[in-house]
Amino acid sequence: MCVVRISPTSARAAERLLTVDEALERILARVHPLPPREMPLLDALGRTLAVDVVADRDVPPFRNSAMDGYAVRGEDVASAPVRLRVVGAVAAGGVPERAVARGEAMRIMTGAPMPDGADTVVRVEDTDNADDVVTVTVATPTGLSVRQAGEDLARGTTVLRAGSLLRPAEIGLLASLGIPRPSVVGRPRVAVLSTGDEVVEVTESPGPGKIRDANRYSVASAILASSCEPQLRSIVRDTPEALRAALHDAMSADAIVTSGGVSVGDHDWVKPVVSELGTLDVWAIAIRPGRPLAFAQLRGDGRVVPLFGLPGNPVSALLTFELFVRPALLRMSGRTKLQRPRARATLLDPLDKPGFLRFFARAIYDPTAGTVGLTGPQGSGILRSMSLANCLVDAPAGPSRIAAGESVEVILTDLPEDH
Repeated sequence: MCVVRISPTSARAAERLLTVDEALERILARVHPLPPREMPLLDALGRTLAVDVVADRDVPPFRNSAMDGYAVRGEDVASAPVRLRVVGAVAAGGVPERAVARGEAMRIMTGAPMPDGADTVVRVEDTDNADDVVTVTVATPTGLSVRQAGEDLARGTTVLRAGSLLRPAEIGLLASLGIPRPSVVGRPRVAVLSTGDEVVEVTESPGPGKIRDANRYSVASAILASSCEPQLRSIVRDTPEALRAALHDAMSADAIVTSGGVSVGDHDWVKPVVSELGTLDVWAIAIRPGRPLAFAQLRGDGRVVPLFGLPGNPVSALLTFELFVRPALLRMSGRTKLQRPRARATLLDPLDKPGFLRFFARAIYDPTAGTVGLTGPQGSGILRSMSLANCLVDAPAGPSRIAAGESVEVILTDLPEDH
């Protein structure tokens, strides 16, 4: 018989049920952004900016034409037709050789600097396209088709804030400011473990009492969808020695996510073994599915590695990842927006739930109709209920039944965080 010593700080059964918000607040208070690093501009796509970016010059740096046409004085083309003497031409990358006086025009290409004296560009389509004396056939408002210096970015403006997600548009902004290696927050590397003697690899044919391991792959996919780097580890068997060795190995990552083994069964070793390696909290949360949740801080080699112990049921594992782990990983990634968007919708199906628990039902939201319908049976082992869903119905503690036709709040899990 194996005896595992448990420290006084080891997990104990919760004295009361924590709310979802309380549990998330505790987790977020204990995770922090990874150290920043510089990297090539294209490699920074999808990462989080670590520092504010301030424009060191105007963009564009000079007045320029938004059209191919003729640079003119607006007062000369307020009415049409009108004939103007062509005094030169300027192409993109060139410099005007002279100013434009009253009664004159200068042929100009898109992006070329505006000559002094000119404040308007007449489209070539609104002229006879002549080289010596051009006839303007359409009256043109003053200022048309002229981009002002600093119109996009003014010098000294904070263009991007730390915590901004770098999408293609942001990458373009950084390029326009001459920043080839932006400082970004590191992307968390997350070790993913499944525990349990009943779990076998996806390539195996399960024998009696065995199931294929879906959790490592669904959770790893959720990590990847959070713009983090999952590291799939081996299935961990139900012995303290196996778990201890697996956790020691996993501590090379920035975070660890396990599924299974956080309840009070005779072979649930996560709590006592994790307690040897750091501090552990196990919370009973007023939620369904996903009531047991463990959060730990493992210590070794001068590092602190957060560990998230998720329930073993497939739906419970994915749902608690969505509610608790994803926001934590986003914070570690430097993000400031951690919560998915929400909407109100009319419930199409009656929803039965434990009255004292906050229930998250898997559902399909129709934004056009403003309705939401359940995906079928809502058991914590029915992974298909998650597969069919594009949202979660957030049913508060209190009523044990929400009738069809009532208004409910939904979490739009297919959309990126907006707050």
